[in-house]
Amino acid sequence: MTQEISLDRPIALPSWIPANAMVYVAHVESGRSIRSLAREAGVHASTILRKVRRFEARRDDLLIDLALLRLGRLVERPKSGSGKVGNAKGMEAAQFVEETFVDDAELRKSAPRILRRLNEAGACLAIARDMDNAVIVREVETGQTIRTAVLDRHVAEAMALKDWIVLASDGRVARYRITAAGRMALKRFLAEDEAVRVGLGEAADPYSEQHKDWVERSNPDKGHKKRGIRYNAAESPLSALARRKDKDGKPFLSPELVAAGERLREDFELAQMGPRVAQNWDKFLSGGGREAMAGGTFIGGSGNARERVLTALKDLGPGLGDVVLRCCCFLEGMEAVERRMGWSARSGKIVLRIALTRLKSHYDEENGNWSPLIG
Repeated sequence: MTQEISLDRPIALPSWIPANAMVYVAHVESGRSIRSLAREAGVHASTILRKVRRFEARRDDLLIDLALLRLGRLVERPKSGSGKVGNAKGMEAAQFVEETFVDDAELRKSAPRILRRLNEAGACLAIARDMDNAVIVREVETGQTIRTAVLDRHVAEAMALKDWIVLASDGRVARYRITAAGRMALKRFLAEDEAVRVGLGEAADPYSEQHKDWVERSNPDKGHKKRGIRYNAAESPLSALARRKDKDGKPFLSPELVAAGERLREDFELAQMGPRVAQNWDKFLSGGGREAMAGGTFIGGSGNARERVLTALKDLGPGLGDVVLRCCCFLEGMEAVERRMGWSARSGKIVLRIALTRLKSHYDEENGNWSPLIG
């Protein structure tokens, strides 16, 4: 049974905020008694008390603490003698909600990309109290860390409140890992997106799909026929190939080359979140549409990310650009890439390494050895 707790002020809050968090804030910040909350929810007072204690014990978590502090400021009762503020105070609170709490649509759009990155082996979310953005990094076998995604701190707070991520290590920089609930949510999101793509409508059942580990994607080939791609959501084909060894026992792909490929994939995923979300990237294959699609004016971070992808693919040219786009961005396996490109078996990984080497040089020339600043 869903329990809804009303606050002292009529404030429009996103529906993703857990009911237990609202119970805690209503008691601690609004000053409502345990018994009144229990009567409103129709449960025993001990049930409300357990919920309050549970969130109180989580205040040591950086993201939980920040989220509850901001939520508490919204519902904090005005001091005596401030009754004349009236509507202006309510307008200020409504504006604060809009600026600091992500809405349901934004969380739904950002969560699949972030959870997919956190679901990769060795990935974690890192953030400090004075950072406006959080970063997702992945540790490779050599001990180096690769940045794979950037997200707004408010999105990270929402994921912590929903138990999708959990604090793994505390300190000046807190590190978070994905939870079982986060993996289930990722599978639901992927199932919902796939259902929308194929038009399943009412037949979609994301809660049954969350127990599966595979993901399918459909991309057209040169003959414009749709072909399915099956891949593991826990890691990209690039990271799987990076674990292989060459004749000398060294990793087939160095961490620097993996970082270059992941940097392209990060920009590619960010580019899908802008106004041109329906962009047909397949026109880039074989160099057919790079010049025609390179023009235009784009606004915001997604537009900048799209321009970075365009510039990188144009620099690589046909062939090399095709293999990095298919393997790093479309997440196609090497066997599928070799079959689509008409290459001989086991030659695709060599071309990929050459392409990643050229891509790394491109990024070194554009921004040096560093990615653009995140905050």
